[in-house]
Amino acid sequence: MQPSPIQLPVTPPQPVVRYAGFWRRFVAHLIDQCIMGIVGIILFVPVFVIFGIGIGAGVAEESPGTIGVFVLLILAAAAVLVVIQWLYYALMESSSRQATLGKLALGIIVTDLSGAKISFGRATGRYFGKIISGLILYIGYIMAGLTEKKQALHDIMAGCLVVLR
Repeated sequence: MQPSPIQLPVTPPQPVVRYAGFWRRFVAHLIDQCIMGIVGIILFVPVFVIFGIGIGAGVAEESPGTIGVFVLLILAAAAVLVVIQWLYYALMESSSRQATLGKLALGIIVTDLSGAKISFGRATGRYFGKIISGLILYIGYIMAGLTEKKQALHDIMAGCLVVLR
């Protein structure tokens, strides 16, 4: 009688994760910021037109009350722009596409640490974490070129990865 061969458990091969590098992420960010710049122009130009600010004109020539209204409108437009940016990034990165338009153009997506789609809450944390990444002289962003998994500070804070599709 032949002894039966020893059977080792078969483990399926693990998929290879290819992290998106700094420069690919940087270009995706530039594309997204161009899109947000267009949105900003759409928001801010009407305020400047209403107040007649352009070549040779300025709000400094106006009354103090007019200056106050101008400043309030600029602050309101800036607040609306922040909300639009937050929703753009959080909704797109937590969608089934897992990427903003810039990331889609460069073939990269945002996942959680296990490779799954991120939630809107996690995408929101990642978006607001970018403020911290930028406030410390952009070192938080530069970390994406230096860490093993190519994570920026806001990725680490939110428990996210940016990977090639």
